[in-house]
Amino acid sequence: MPRLNFQIAENNKTEANMKRFLLLTVVVTLVAFSTALAIDPARPSSTITLDQIEATLLNGLNSQNQGLMISSTQKLGDIQSSKAVIPLMTVLKSDDDESCQIAAALALYNIGDKRGIYAIKKAAKFDDSERVRSFCTKFYNEYKTQS
Repeated sequence: MPRLNFQIAENNKTEANMKRFLLLTVVVTLVAFSTALAIDPARPSSTITLDQIEATLLNGLNSQNQGLMISSTQKLGDIQSSKAVIPLMTVLKSDDDESCQIAAALALYNIGDKRGIYAIKKAAKFDDSERVRSFCTKFYNEYKTQS
């Protein structure tokens, strides 16, 4: 009987080694295949245009998620999106969250559009929040010194 157990154990080891070899072969094949696909020049590339990025970021302005809204606001300012001026002015004037208003003011400052700068000037004087007024004053004064 001990010999039979030894043979069963040997068969299990051989079977386990075969499974490992087969798994390794499959993984190597998949890696090689995916690498070949990644560098295939005949495969059409998917290019994302600035208009698509801008549209996505503008959608982010309408999000109920504050982090997404602020991130979208910042990126719209970074790319100096002229399409974002009116929506950002709306955020600056009407949003309930000071952080969103300040982010909108900074984005408008970064864009540099006259309408946005005017909105910052008005918010610096008339916004209900002292914090928003303070930041808008800083942004407006910085804009005046650069002009």
